[in-house]
Amino acid sequence: MALSVLRNCSEVLKINVRKFTALQHLSAGVRHKTTIQHATRPDLPKLAYRKLKGKSPGVVFLPGFASVMGGQKAEALEEFCKSLGHSYLRFDYSGCGSSEGEMGNYNIGAWKKDVLYVLDELVEGPQILVGSSMGGWLMLLAALARPEKTAALVGISTAADHFVTAFNSLPIETKREIEEQGFWKFPTKHNGEGFYTLSMDFLKEAENHCILQSPIPVSCPVRLIHGLKDPDVPWHVSMQVAERVLSNDVDVILRKHGQHRMSEKDDIKLMVYTIDDLIDKLTTLG
Repeated sequence: MALSVLRNCSEVLKINVRKFTALQHLSAGVRHKTTIQHATRPDLPKLAYRKLKGKSPGVVFLPGFASVMGGQKAEALEEFCKSLGHSYLRFDYSGCGSSEGEMGNYNIGAWKKDVLYVLDELVEGPQILVGSSMGGWLMLLAALARPEKTAALVGISTAADHFVTAFNSLPIETKREIEEQGFWKFPTKHNGEGFYTLSMDFLKEAENHCILQSPIPVSCPVRLIHGLKDPDVPWHVSMQVAERVLSNDVDVILRKHGQHRMSEKDDIKLMVYTIDDLIDKLTTLG
């Protein structure tokens, strides 16, 4: 009994020390960034990425729509993984950031291919996929396509099916006008124009990747973090994902004052704690 208690105390102490160390690094910011590399792919645009070598399980960050790998969450995760000695990769989708191409020429299917290329060619072994907003949708698609490369999923403001759901919720007349124009000025507060221009081709293609209408056969651990004050993607989307996923190891964490980007200091701490617990769990199981 005493030995069991001692062992449990040791595990708790180990986790707390890991978290304390990680927070020290996060507070200091990313001091030594990894360098940008470019993956050359036949008949596809070069993919820009930053890679940190280390232990397994590795962590891969999937940005949101029109976002890049230089965001606060992506950089904080690099410093966190560096502090623990775990591998980490972040990248820009085709047409975004430092990757080749024009964003308007790509769609959900193309960005899914980017994620699968990362898993197939740029990392080794099963990964913890951390998806922000649209990246949360893509991480689920990747987990379905590459279950053997997916150790766990962490969704931040997961936007599964979001563009399709938002379009379908519009009044019939509005949808008809958009279809006649051939594009939709999708409202947003995240750029200077106040909207993203989405073609009807983009929306039609996105329909092929919707996942919330049926069970999602993903069996790995899943953690879904969402803000109750998210004005872009309602928090109940994460609840829908949790209900559809077949895994028995699913947690939904709701932040009372959380916004969509979840980039406040406490939001990032929660993300780090969540991933740290998953690493500890996966390492123990391994």
